[in-house]
Amino acid sequence: MSTLVIKSFPEDLHARLRQLAAAHRRSVTQETIHLIEVALAETEAPSTPTATRSKWADRRLLPEYEAMIQTDSFVGGTDSTQILSEERDAR
Repeated sequence: MSTLVIKSFPEDLHARLRQLAAAHRRSVTQETIHLIEVALAETEAPSTPTATRSKWADRRLLPEYEAMIQTDSFVGGTDSTQILSEERDAR
């Protein structure tokens, strides 16, 4: 495994790094490696912003479910929130 030495590392930046590492229960070295990996992954990722992209955006639906969506099987049904509201109010 390689060794990386950083000379003249700013003290305030090192203090912030120590705090972040402690918050994530990592060593300063582990936290530094993690932050570098995240930064490099962001530069290699597609231009789609990660904040607006859902983790479910690329999911594959079951063919049966896809067919139900296309035939509007879920339109006009009873709203479950209404049922729950009425049930809660009845108590």
